Amino acid sequence: MSDFMLPDIGEGIVECEVVEWRVNEGDEIAEDQPVVEVMTDKALVEITAPEAGRVTRLYVAKGDIAKVHAPLFAYEATGEVEFETPPRPAAREEDEVVSPAAEAPPPDGRAATSAKAKDFILPDIGEGIVECEVVEWRVGEGDEIAEDQPLVDVMTDKALVEITAPEAGTVSKLHVAKGEIAKVHAPLYAYVPAHAEPGEAQVDLGQPSPSAPQAAQNRVAPVASGGRGPYGRIPASPAVRRLVREHGLDLEVVAGSGKDGRVLKEDVLRFLEQGPQQQGEPPAARPASPAPQSETPSGAAPSRHAAGEVRVEPIRGVRAVMARRMVESASTVPHFQYGEEIDVTELLALRERLKPAAEAQQVRLTLMPFFMKALALAVREEPILNARLNPEVSEIHYLPEVNVGMAVDSKAGLIVPNVKRVEQRSVLEVAREIQRLTAAAREGRVAQEDLKGGTISISNIGAFGGTYAAPIINVPELAIVAIGKSQWLPRFDERGEVVRRAIMTVTWAGDHRVIDGGTIARFCNAWRGYLESPETMLLHLG
Repeated sequence: MSDFMLPDIGEGIVECEVVEWRVNEGDEIAEDQPVVEVMTDKALVEITAPEAGRVTRLYVAKGDIAKVHAPLFAYEATGEVEFETPPRPAAREEDEVVSPAAEAPPPDGRAATSAKAKDFILPDIGEGIVECEVVEWRVGEGDEIAEDQPLVDVMTDKALVEITAPEAGTVSKLHVAKGEIAKVHAPLYAYVPAHAEPGEAQVDLGQPSPSAPQAAQNRVAPVASGGRGPYGRIPASPAVRRLVREHGLDLEVVAGSGKDGRVLKEDVLRFLEQGPQQQGEPPAARPASPAPQSETPSGAAPSRHAAGEVRVEPIRGVRAVMARRMVESASTVPHFQYGEEIDVTELLALRERLKPAAEAQQVRLTLMPFFMKALALAVREEPILNARLNPEVSEIHYLPEVNVGMAVDSKAGLIVPNVKRVEQRSVLEVAREIQRLTAAAREGRVAQEDLKGGTISISNIGAFGGTYAAPIINVPELAIVAIGKSQWLPRFDERGEVVRRAIMTVTWAGDHRVIDGGTIARFCNAWRGYLESPETMLLHLG
């Protein structure tokens, strides 16, 4: 019998209400069959069966609150052998008062069976994602783990995702090795919960259990200090995180008054009214993450990398998606390239004047918000740059919102999150959103919603020192621009005198099926006009 653990169903969500059970105890279920509906503070979510079988127990009644990473229901998989997975004891609440003598482990220090360990089922980690690659295990078999401790990094085709422990216990088996593919709704690892009876606490790894001092050394005790939860995380609900973002704050600066340093709505409102309070001594340092399990046995010779040896690395995750999409775009879309120089001297001066005001609101003001805002204004004159084609290439769909994507070189690979509704935002709001997306992209933890719905893209190669580039369109968009670095170059002014000006090169790529040279030139001229005379953007404030 297996327990189905309620998976992560949204950023910051730790619990939800059971709205409706679609099955009863004893019912047969099929793989992917809807089993229960739960309500978070964002939406109604449908939970489906991980595999075919029979429901044996519903742990959370309708109307009650279910906890993320806690058992939601139990089931027997089709074809499951009874002796391989003994049934759960009928009275779990009595586990803590069972006589230790009655549950003592065998004299040899091993467990009577390893079947009492619980499997951690890989949850849904993104829309449409059915598998992911195990990038790094942070623990090994036999290691003790604490609740919410990071255990493994996995790579989807969108981002790097960190999987944490649902509860304290001991890892008994890693089902998927580093570099291999893990399936959603399949076991990722097995562990024995810390609250299990002594007979379960011993893990059968085919070797004697570690000694008490070694087990104590492997144990990691979460620490909550300075307003942080275990392992440096700051617990807060999605509503609170949204409130923090709306006011341009960092969650780290708000002292939490809830359990484990959880930041409550009242804490944010108090901070906004009173400002930061003296917190005394700096928060204690975060506990160190457990060292990753060494892959080379002690005393063994290091891996051989002889001179000239070919190193083979599979293309997976974000890089695999990038490879497929770039080939698709370059081979199916005829690209039209258009280059231009833009004098950004006045724009640089304006940014310097506005930077102190932005920094006062904890926003880093770069040139990118101005690029995006000017682009959204230029779309009014040539809306086809913000359109897309239907699959049959028989219709042009003009989009009502300008969602500007920005190519980010993250550690997971190239990803393009986008700032939504740029035409409705102020420059400061755009800057704040760019700051959030860039930080998330650098960590490889961009939300799926931030990656969808882009209408036009910017690639800032100038950040790496590049001057010119020929960008590839991010299909199904119709245009992309590569921005080069700004250089101080000599130019003639209106009196014919040589002056020092900041010149930036840009290179546009348009879908030549619907965008011709004249269209992209007119669009670029309008865009350039806003950037060279940034004060003209004031005329279009709504």
